[in-house]
Amino acid sequence: MRIQVKRTGGFAGIERDAEIDTSELPDAHEWHALAEQALAEGRGTPPIGVPDGFNYQLTIDGHTVYCSDPRLTDPQRKLITRVLKEGA
Repeated sequence: MRIQVKRTGGFAGIERDAEIDTSELPDAHEWHALAEQALAEGRGTPPIGVPDGFNYQLTIDGHTVYCSDPRLTDPQRKLITRVLKEGA
């Protein structure tokens, strides 16, 4: 499974991208469960965020959804944090 996160917005407006390929990871099943939840809870179009908040584009095996602060679900927040940390 290929998981991509693109973060835009924020006070400085700096864009950040990260990607994880779970095919070789020992905890791939955890990544897959988290990714499926985040995908199911995402929106098909970019939501209207808050001033200086972050907006996210999640692409999981070619399927893209959008979400933004402060309305991230727990699975979305966990997935975004892991991908940005480990896929940097």
